[in-house]
Amino acid sequence: MSSFLEEYVSRTEFESYDEFKESFKIKVPENFNFAYDIVDRYAKEQPEKRALVWCNDDGEELIYNFADLKKYSDKAANVFRKYGIKRGDVVMLTLKGRYEFWICILALHKIGAVTLPATHMLTTKDITYRIELANIKMVVSADDEGLMGYIDEAHEGYEDILLHKAVLNVEKEGWLNFTEELEAASEDFSRPEGDEATRNDDISLLYFSSGTTGLPKMVQHDFSYPLGHIITANYWQNVMDDGLHLTVADSGWAKCVWGKLYGQWICGTAVFVYDYERFDAKNMLEKASSYGVTTFCAPPTIYRFLIKEDLSQYDFSSLEYCVVAGEPLNPEVYERFLEFTGLKLMEGFGQTESIVTIATYPWMEPKPGSMGKPSPEYDIQLINLDGKLCDSGEEGEIVINTTKGKPVGLFAGYRGDEKKTAETWHDGYYHTGDMAWKDEDGYFWFIGRSDDIIKSSGYKIGPFEVESALIEHPSVLECAITGVPDPVRGQIVKATIVLAKGYEASDELKKELQEHVKKATAPYKYPRAVEFVDELPKTISGKIRRVEIRDHDKEAN
Repeated sequence: MSSFLEEYVSRTEFESYDEFKESFKIKVPENFNFAYDIVDRYAKEQPEKRALVWCNDDGEELIYNFADLKKYSDKAANVFRKYGIKRGDVVMLTLKGRYEFWICILALHKIGAVTLPATHMLTTKDITYRIELANIKMVVSADDEGLMGYIDEAHEGYEDILLHKAVLNVEKEGWLNFTEELEAASEDFSRPEGDEATRNDDISLLYFSSGTTGLPKMVQHDFSYPLGHIITANYWQNVMDDGLHLTVADSGWAKCVWGKLYGQWICGTAVFVYDYERFDAKNMLEKASSYGVTTFCAPPTIYRFLIKEDLSQYDFSSLEYCVVAGEPLNPEVYERFLEFTGLKLMEGFGQTESIVTIATYPWMEPKPGSMGKPSPEYDIQLINLDGKLCDSGEEGEIVINTTKGKPVGLFAGYRGDEKKTAETWHDGYYHTGDMAWKDEDGYFWFIGRSDDIIKSSGYKIGPFEVESALIEHPSVLECAITGVPDPVRGQIVKATIVLAKGYEASDELKKELQEHVKKATAPYKYPRAVEFVDELPKTISGKIRRVEIRDHDKEAN
């Protein structure tokens, strides 16, 4: 059974990265709607084609083909319609790793409503913030008493905005039992026409950015956005038709639609969803190997945990390709994973605002720690503090040139915040806020968020290089490098470290780690301050919140 990939691209096969960059184009049809034009079309032409493989730690399993997805998304669309949801309305989904997430997002696409995926880790304050800014009409939640309690608290005073609360398979006053509603709903749902039909520039997705440096912003994506993820899935993740792809991501993260929905289904691979309550490396390895995952994507944090296990105990005969994104990859992790599996980790870079914009593609030899080269249709440049293009080796901000138009997959601005949109997207460039440098081969190397750069005694120090040096030491499981104000040097380098099993914090270990960094990189970059902690502060999408560490240090001083 084949995918529909060829219909949406200029060509599918390339001999080199240069040919790919120059010749690849995405073809965007008029009024594209992923739910109808991909999922329902599979259901009509290849109804038995496997789409979703779901399992959890309780031994439950579900395998949906595309005919199943059409049936249940049509039923869900009728549920949403029953409670007044129409084109343009915002519905928040806090569904963890539940398979109903995929049913709901397809249903909302069919109606033309705006889906707001959100993590189950939100609190009352977070939810209130989202109700106010996004004007949420309805929420569908997983069966989680704590989360439901937060939603109830946030709902107070906003009953005229948030009209309906629904929960999976639970009877509770003030809440709809979404599971019962879904079962009772009709399977007949027709594609809306006329004024109710969706258009390419309609907003289909709304994400609150992870907020590493401030309050989350509302990132808007339109109905053409899924097509941009053809690049993500087919050419970076290298998924295969009728394969099984696993991206480690909660349904509340933008990474979920990067790796568990759009590009994967366009390219014909099934997506694997392991719905766990708490991450455990051994369980992840067992599930991935036993179900025969063929392609895999995860952030560096996950790989760091995986390589600490005895990988020889697992069958990876089906695994053919692995990629990594979310934060820069430490070379030590790359080498250890290659040693165990024989697979080279192919790094990529992107944001909630985009698809994968820089990546190590199949025709390229990876350079551990490098993001790779720009994606086709994305004119990526580096600009220095003077606003001029950087030379090779010169540090600058990653920007996307949009003077010739917005590339497919780039966001449609920040909802309700024209000022913030104008601050980051002006004079023909979208400013990512991320710093990097480019080597003579054209590979990009991540330095850090512009706010994360440390300026000490006249030197500029990016956190990633020091973190990579520390990760090489067997005692370090995770670490974050930040700057601490210093009256003499301006700032000094601080390391906040989570130790691996079997190691204990001590002055001796602190000195050993400082000496290790001095030998692994330029001596002036070593951490003069070291703090050992049980865990690092992270965003809801798993990125380290260095800003929180800096704020804590300011308060302490």
